[in-house]
Amino acid sequence: MKRTTKQFGQGMTEYIIIVALVAIAGIAAYSFFGGTLRSSLGGVAAELSGGDNSGALTQAQGQATKTTAEGATQKTLATYGAGN
Repeated sequence: MKRTTKQFGQGMTEYIIIVALVAIAGIAAYSFFGGTLRSSLGGVAAELSGGDNSGALTQAQGQATKTTAEGATQKTLATYGAGN
C-alpha cells in the first residue's frame, strides 16, 4: 500500500493542536499562580544568599490567599474578564 502525504499532514496537525492546548493550559496556570510562585522563589533566593526572606514569604502568603479567593469566585460568561 502506498501512503499519501495527506496522512502525514493530518498527524502533524493533531500534534500541533495538542501542543497548543498544553501551552494554553500552562499559560493559564502561570497567570493564576504566577504571583505566588514569584514570591516563593524570591524567598528561596533570599534564603540561599544568606538574607532574610520574611518579606518574600509574607508576600507569597498574600498572593496565595488572593489566588484562593479568586478560585472560589463563581465565573460565568457575563462576568468574564471582570477584575482583570
